[in-house]
Amino acid sequence: MNGHDTTGETGPGASGRCLVVHPDTGRGGAHQRSAPAMLEESIGLAEAIDLEVVHGEVANLSRPRAKTLLGAGKVEAVGDTVRDLEAELVVLNAALGPVQQRNLEKAWNCKVIDRTGLILEIFAARARTREGRLQVELAQLTYQRGRLVRTWTHLERQRGGLGAVGGPGETQLEADRRMLDTRIEAIRKRLDDVARTRELQRRRRRQAPHPVVAFVGYTNAGKSTLFNRLTRAEVFAEDQLFATLDPTLRGIDLPAAGRILLSDTVGFISELPTHLVAAFRATLEEVREASLILHVRDVSHADREAQREDVEAVLAELGVLGEDGPPMLEVWNKIDLLDRDARDELLEVNGERPDRVAISALTGEGRDGLLAKLDEILAPRRQRVEIRLAPEDGAALAWLHAHGEVVASESDGEAMRLDVQLSEANLGRWRKWAGGRAWRVDGSP
Repeated sequence: MNGHDTTGETGPGASGRCLVVHPDTGRGGAHQRSAPAMLEESIGLAEAIDLEVVHGEVANLSRPRAKTLLGAGKVEAVGDTVRDLEAELVVLNAALGPVQQRNLEKAWNCKVIDRTGLILEIFAARARTREGRLQVELAQLTYQRGRLVRTWTHLERQRGGLGAVGGPGETQLEADRRMLDTRIEAIRKRLDDVARTRELQRRRRRQAPHPVVAFVGYTNAGKSTLFNRLTRAEVFAEDQLFATLDPTLRGIDLPAAGRILLSDTVGFISELPTHLVAAFRATLEEVREASLILHVRDVSHADREAQREDVEAVLAELGVLGEDGPPMLEVWNKIDLLDRDARDELLEVNGERPDRVAISALTGEGRDGLLAKLDEILAPRRQRVEIRLAPEDGAALAWLHAHGEVVASESDGEAMRLDVQLSEANLGRWRKWAGGRAWRVDGSP
């Protein structure tokens, strides 16, 4: 057993004494995280909602037990620690069934939450927008509904029947499930409205000339810090898990590509609850519709390859990866945390790969190189053309402003000359739409 005691001072926002236990089966893939690393991540998740973590440990698990997940000896040992440290909560870094959760709460005489429940708590605390709060509530209710299986004794009580011919009546369990189903359906309808609004917004952006660059990455990889560095925005960015939840969109101007839109999104994490992926699907659709995906990676992290696999797994679930998905550029962040040898090796490898850029979002090193790479990737998607219009042709002028970027314009009284950036698709639409109007492209009559 590996122990991790954190019985020192606590932050001002601490809201409960907490134990964190990571069950370790010793099995995993090629890039399996170490058990201590998973424990540290779990502690970080607990601290992200201001829990006072007074103890953390790795519990070796040869096989899961149906009733308590952990073996009887470990259940007893954790119970002793709970009593000795007067803990109010145990976070078990695993997926618990409702019966397992109830049995552990009875054995330890305190509240128990699993990894999914903890992540849902963090999302609930961080959601700021109406859409974000609805998405989190949907995920929470879906999670709770799956746990209405004789979880509490009050669920076994009967509500009044209809008399001698009415049968036993509705159980408390059935009533609770019905109320949850009603609320879930109401939230889904509201989120469907949000999804339709987002689709309209994306449709307008497809018609406009501005490419969208979506930031993705493991939580705490530095997406929001990089977003702020590139856009000079003030998106909340802290060295903590899930510092950003609600998506943010900002525009920047590049020399060749012109105006592009950057979209910061929620961070991913290993074993991301399926309830959350489903609830946030409308928001994450922004990633699939992007012109380019920036996968921001913390290359200073010992588990960076496992984190990459986790992010790509979520992207695959969303249908983003593959030939039909947008291109992806890996941003190797936090190079300022590497020692000289590791840094030099990383930069040497990075220089051999056109789909990678090394930066430090915190110090700004590599920012210009990243912007140049974005300009290089996105500029070919647009063409700069010269168009001449009759002064009275206001409809054509309005169309160009709506579907392209008018970089410069001048008039000699007889004609207007415009320098316009258009995507290839919109240039084709312009040729078809303009018809017999008096205009020229690239000097051609």
